[in-house]
Amino acid sequence: MHMEGGQLGSLVSRAPGLSYEKSQDMEDGAFHPQSATKTSGEMDKPLISHHLMDSDGNLAEVPTARVTFQEEAVGSPEVIFVAMFREHYSTLCSLSDQLAGKILVDVSNPTEQEHLQHRESNAEYLASLFPTCPVVKAFNVISAWTLQSGPRDGNRQVPVCSDQPEAKRAVLEMAQAMGFTPVDMGSLASAREVEAMPLRLLPGWKVPALLALGLFIFFYTYNFVRDVLQPYLQEDKNKFYKLPVSVVNMTLPCVAYVLLSLVYLPGVLAAALQLHRGTKYRRFPDWLDHWLQHRKQIGLLSFFCAALHALYSLCLPLRRSHRYELVNLVIKQVSANKSHLWVEEEVWRMEIYLSLGVLALGTLSLLAVTSLPSIANSLNWREFTFVQSTLGFVGLVLSTLHTLTYGWTRAFEESRYKFYLPPTFTLTLLVPCVVILAKVLFLLPCFSRRLYKIRRGWEKEGAINFTLPGDHALAQKTSHV
Repeated sequence: MHMEGGQLGSLVSRAPGLSYEKSQDMEDGAFHPQSATKTSGEMDKPLISHHLMDSDGNLAEVPTARVTFQEEAVGSPEVIFVAMFREHYSTLCSLSDQLAGKILVDVSNPTEQEHLQHRESNAEYLASLFPTCPVVKAFNVISAWTLQSGPRDGNRQVPVCSDQPEAKRAVLEMAQAMGFTPVDMGSLASAREVEAMPLRLLPGWKVPALLALGLFIFFYTYNFVRDVLQPYLQEDKNKFYKLPVSVVNMTLPCVAYVLLSLVYLPGVLAAALQLHRGTKYRRFPDWLDHWLQHRKQIGLLSFFCAALHALYSLCLPLRRSHRYELVNLVIKQVSANKSHLWVEEEVWRMEIYLSLGVLALGTLSLLAVTSLPSIANSLNWREFTFVQSTLGFVGLVLSTLHTLTYGWTRAFEESRYKFYLPPTFTLTLLVPCVVILAKVLFLLPCFSRRLYKIRRGWEKEGAINFTLPGDHALAQKTSHV
């Protein structure tokens, strides 16, 4: 790509899947860098689409790119985008004199194997080949879809790093003019970290996903032993047909309920730690800090499991086994000469149980929606805290009541303890009840007032001390807000 007037250019290596428009006077099969004309007023428009929206909202045709020689492409531009693989950098060495003093923007991305193989980043390698050129690492995290649709439909952040402040400032201004949000990553030594960004696959979801999977395996195995294996071994009943739907449906709410409680448990631990230390200016332990940072992902996984539980529950009456059970129940009722079957307590229990479940799922849905960046950015801090903290706690209470209504008196019935194992819902109540009791405890004036003062900056006498260097062995209290 080449900007007329000495502004912007691009060097592109030949690769499968790329097409180039050639001039009539070019030799067949020859490859040369592309050159395109684009005015500075169009810098905030998508770079690849055939039609662009101008400032008045009308469609404007994108200037077509033309293929030219490398010498011509690097002649006038002040900023050159190097869009080629690392192994092709050396092909530009013959242009060292022409490239001297020009800003080279490296947009390349290594493969995962290449990233592990090379100690230096692609940008650092490019800088070593052209010591007279300021090299800037930028735009490597921008996908083709973002370039096609514009920054409004993709990730707006563009990490930028360079050892030359002026060159970095020029690229930062260019990214901002194009509608992106530039992020200054510092020196070119950060290029390796920037190049690793596109290689990451949901790094913030790894621990929460493993946690959810571990809980699912545990509760699924526990339900299998109680509801499938025990009847088969002790009563000679084959209930393995329950594995695909029934056992899964009994497992999902357990996972969702425990995950939801694990969203609010680290906040309780953090509050207790602050009360114990008498200050908010001391770092939390690393494990607690990481736990706090993963609460969003844990909450979304909780909502996902709860939504699946609702769908599975709607599918239960559709099963063939359920229909057979209904027919057998009718036959037993006719055989026993019972014309009316109605248990008032069970009717009320199920009505309340379903209502609480719908309310809990609705609250979780609200939490999930407000955790989306587009929604969260439209809320102020007080609104966001109210939804995520207050309504989240209400959702945990509703889920607890939903679980207790399901269990009812089953925890006290001896027949419910199969293989001497208590009902599954009794296990899930442990962590949520601890969180709810701790939250209620912190509402007491003796704790709430002290915690409020700590979070406003108050510190217990001697909470933070440090010794001045040198001969002045003086411990003094300090705070950094």
